[in-house]
Amino acid sequence: MGCVRVVGVGHVSLDHAFSVLQPPQLGQKTPAHRYRALVGGMTANAVLAVARLGAQACIVSPVGDDAAADGFAAHFAHEGIDARGLQRVPGACSSVSAVVVDGQGERTIVNHRGDALARCGAFDAASLDDADALLADPRCVAWAEAALRAARQRGVVSIFDGDTAPPQDLQRLVGGADWAVFSTPGLGAYSAGTVDDALGQALAAGARMAVVTLGAAGLRWRCAEAAAVQVLPAFHVEPVLDTTAAGDVFHGALAVALAEGQATLAALRFASAAAALKCTRSGGALGAPTRTEVQQLLDTHTTT
Repeated sequence: MGCVRVVGVGHVSLDHAFSVLQPPQLGQKTPAHRYRALVGGMTANAVLAVARLGAQACIVSPVGDDAAADGFAAHFAHEGIDARGLQRVPGACSSVSAVVVDGQGERTIVNHRGDALARCGAFDAASLDDADALLADPRCVAWAEAALRAARQRGVVSIFDGDTAPPQDLQRLVGGADWAVFSTPGLGAYSAGTVDDALGQALAAGARMAVVTLGAAGLRWRCAEAAAVQVLPAFHVEPVLDTTAAGDVFHGALAVALAEGQATLAALRFASAAAALKCTRSGGALGAPTRTEVQQLLDTHTTT
């Protein structure tokens, strides 16, 4: 099998990551024992996972015309990711986040969305030329909608990251994806119904597969051809050091698996293994595993 190409259309941000022993308390100062400036953002993290797994990765994103964008370009070049799709928007600023990871590996994020996401030009569908899979997130709705439409027209499998976003944005985008993959908060933003009802709503909107990731509780999924909701337990890994970007790594690994033609259950297990391994490492998406590491976990561990 040749090396597959995955194109990510979505968000890139500058992440100020702080490691603390205890979660911050309101009105109190909290000392951090580690600080790192990292490149983050949902799709930026996902394409890093793609590259670590040995596939060709391409990022397409509107960013500011600022120093942060210089750092983005250097980061992607270092990781072997094609960043020709970064569109610097004149006079605009890039997104910035503060990520606080506590002693149990749980993260809290405060973010400021850069205005480049709203001031960008039109999406260039030519960025999907020769793509085997598309990753998209809801941060730049216009680009995500255009990319999902172009992917469906071209027969390119698409994976939409349904993380927390305004409900109207999720309603606008979910039906255009082949795979709508939600976080638990994202699914709650999409639908006020039960988890299983919300998955069914995504299918009724036009998605062909609906998935919700539940962290240590695994995931639930349903396809358009079957009424039953399926359950996949999580892989048990220790120690859990940092859950930051675990969902993004899941999306990237899933895109690689689907681009390679893996069957549904095999693709979900592959993505779950990659996300689990990421949680055992600090540094956000920089903890994304290699293909060899994922295969070793699949070969030697069962899900819980």
